[in-house]
Amino acid sequence: MKADYTPFVVFICKLILGVTFIWASYSKIEDPAGFATILYGYGVFPAVTINLLAIIVPFLELVAGFSLLMRLFPRSALIIINGFLVSFIVLLSFNLARGHEFDCGCFSVTGGGTQAVVSLLIRDIFLLAAGIYLFRKTKPA
Repeated sequence: MKADYTPFVVFICKLILGVTFIWASYSKIEDPAGFATILYGYGVFPAVTINLLAIIVPFLELVAGFSLLMRLFPRSALIIINGFLVSFIVLLSFNLARGHEFDCGCFSVTGGGTQAVVSLLIRDIFLLAAGIYLFRKTKPA
């Protein structure tokens, strides 16, 4: 008899992605000005959009994380989460390619310094793989 670990793997992936996005949103919601400074540091966003992004992005992360954990529109939550992850990967890759040092602002906006961009890319790629796996395993409503 072959054991089916799919429900357990799906649960763990949902837990990891949901908690990660809720946790990531916390400090950004608490300090939108600090997050706006970090977004400005990326050097890719038009100045007029930075404040709007600093307010909207953390709440989207929070709602998507809770939605995934609570099973409320999970496919929609996964589209948002996977979209964010693809965006993060593109932004990190772009800044890595041009040699630009920056604070990613992933889980703190207090200026924790720059982390190794390669490790951030690897983390985000694994999270994206989990998000794609979940999207494939989640049935449409």
